[in-house]
Amino acid sequence: MGCSMGDDIVLEVKGLWKVFHIGFFRKRVEAVRGTSFAVKRGEIFGLLGPNGAGKTTTIKAILRLIFPSKGEIRIFGRPANDQEAAKRIGYMPENPYVYQYLKPLEFLDLCGRLVAIPKADRRARSEEMIDKVGLRDAVDRPIGKFSKGMMQRIGLGQALLHDPELLVLDEPMSGLDPIGRKEVRDVLLEQRARGKTLLFTSHILSDVELLCDRVVIMQQGEITSEGQVHDLLKSASRRVEIRLSSASRALKDSLGSRGSILDDGDGRLTLQVEGQKAVEEIIRISTAAGAKLDAMIPERQTLENLFLKDAGR
Repeated sequence: MGCSMGDDIVLEVKGLWKVFHIGFFRKRVEAVRGTSFAVKRGEIFGLLGPNGAGKTTTIKAILRLIFPSKGEIRIFGRPANDQEAAKRIGYMPENPYVYQYLKPLEFLDLCGRLVAIPKADRRARSEEMIDKVGLRDAVDRPIGKFSKGMMQRIGLGQALLHDPELLVLDEPMSGLDPIGRKEVRDVLLEQRARGKTLLFTSHILSDVELLCDRVVIMQQGEITSEGQVHDLLKSASRRVEIRLSSASRALKDSLGSRGSILDDGDGRLTLQVEGQKAVEEIIRISTAAGAKLDAMIPERQTLENLFLKDAGR
């Protein structure tokens, strides 16, 4: 699943393993197991998976917040510990930690100092970020009084403050209402339009489907699916609802092993079937048995459907 190094590759992860030893008896826990993927310049890349799949561990290894047990990570063609590469990254953790008594502009000014933004530019950049993430009405409020959604907004603001080329965002939609999610989506799409590269995790799969160019799905520390979103949805087996009338008891019995079936009475049957071949076979058998095909309704495949099927496997 890895990609060869090239000018269009911003982030490359090869054979990443991370093993923790937990508790008194040093129990071995493999949080990430041989993960490989690459993120291309100018795309939005989604890292998906249930809790405990290894997403945040992978991100922390990329950012050198923890050290890999094995594997290679390269950012802008440089090793992950290269300071010049690190300066070109903006990071938003899942639970941003801020000094509770600072106001938004004070906090952003502090972040600007940490990334060496000149004093003359810090105020203007901070004001711009306040407007970009929708916190102008809270500019005089201590951050400790912020809601979860507002904390996410200030966390996004500090990640964008120094205009990084690569944005790494861990659950950026967490705690936001639908309006807030729409506003954050617009910010992320604006960053991509400016040529930035984005890597983010999210449990809100509808947002991932709208935003991401490519995704990987992780389960128990391993990548189980990878590709462009529309290709994954196109290739996934699609469920179809078939409605029949004038169906005999014998037909119902013969179809019972071919999919989920509901007897609506008076010879009406509703079947849930997956796959084009199975659909064609059921239609052939039903019409030969004298049943009438009333409706055939394909289910719209979504990333959530694919995610749940992948988790089931």
